[in-house]
Amino acid sequence: LVKQSSETRPRSLKVSLHPPSPSPSIPHSLFPFSNHARTQSLTTMCVCCSNLPAKPAEEAQKHRQQYEEMVAQAKKRELKEAQKRRKQLELRCKVEESIGNAAQTWNQEILPNWSTMCNSRRVRDLWWQGVPPSVRGKVWSLAVGNELNITHELYNICLARARDKWKSMPIEPVTEGSSLADREASLELIKLDISRTFPHLCIFQQGGPYYDVLHSILGAYTCYRPDVGYVQGMSFIAAVLILNLDTADAFIAFANLLNKPCQMAFFRVDHSLMLTYFAAFEVFFDENLPKLFAHFKENKLTPDIYLIDWIFTLYSKSLPLDLACRVWDVFCRDGDEFLFRVALGILRLYEDVLTRMDFIHNAQFLTRLPDHIPPDQLFSHIHAVHMTSKNRKWAQVR
Repeated sequence: LVKQSSETRPRSLKVSLHPPSPSPSIPHSLFPFSNHARTQSLTTMCVCCSNLPAKPAEEAQKHRQQYEEMVAQAKKRELKEAQKRRKQLELRCKVEESIGNAAQTWNQEILPNWSTMCNSRRVRDLWWQGVPPSVRGKVWSLAVGNELNITHELYNICLARARDKWKSMPIEPVTEGSSLADREASLELIKLDISRTFPHLCIFQQGGPYYDVLHSILGAYTCYRPDVGYVQGMSFIAAVLILNLDTADAFIAFANLLNKPCQMAFFRVDHSLMLTYFAAFEVFFDENLPKLFAHFKENKLTPDIYLIDWIFTLYSKSLPLDLACRVWDVFCRDGDEFLFRVALGILRLYEDVLTRMDFIHNAQFLTRLPDHIPPDQLFSHIHAVHMTSKNRKWAQVR
């Protein structure tokens, strides 16, 4: 083949039959074959390749078209993602601008004239849309009030008593044989509850920035109200207040909130009063959602199964924190009626889902609500709930 004349060689073979010798810097051991053997092998490969059939034009065109479609789809996806990010950014800017304008209105117009403006239609509409986080603490304090006349000095006295009590207490774990008062007032139970309070935030657990603050408020309350003591669920309420108020002001709001009739009935486990609230709730449940009410009755799903946890923590454990704070905004204004109205709003939002479930799945769903609940959608359903039954309002039914 090497000696074959150019006239007899196939024209498609245009490969040099004498490849360059290896570079002097490369060891000869990497090229163990003779020049003749290498030339013969390369020639054989070229002949084989030249004998392969050419790709049909139709197939080549098809592959080219598929490639172009893939590139076009990738560009389309990239464009959609860019548009989505731009819309999200624009929406975030609008929300931030709206919050900033609302905060300015609250700070400059409403808060300085609280007594005359707090019940106006304009303020109530702004309130329903959500109080800006920067003024939320002030609004809550004013709305909740301080009927107990608690001062910062009284908080410091109660805190000092709690610290003295903790120092003198033997650090022992709570046992099954402990009395209810011992269990609820014990340092161990408070510590245990603190560790389970908004664990995803990592700010209330031991070593976190708000661990001592939450511990202090709960301890001071057990000394302020030894007849109530500490009850599981209180830590969530105190934590929400700590996120929005200074420590002493958070304690004042905490004590006044728990002094409301509904909260006191639940935290003191007053069964007769709790049953009264449940019965009133069922009246409005039947009035607003008769189909779901009948389904729950058929499956023997009573309100206490899901309402107790919602009411005990004022939804701070059951709803996403930002949504819970918006619920608190209106609760501080409207009182315990709004807590039960929110419950009906949640049931209304998920009515289609709940009517297809049995007892166990309903109970599981309501005691562990979805992690992502659209705030505006929930408040739309809450707004649709009517708190009147046969011309009677909540206070009259309860």
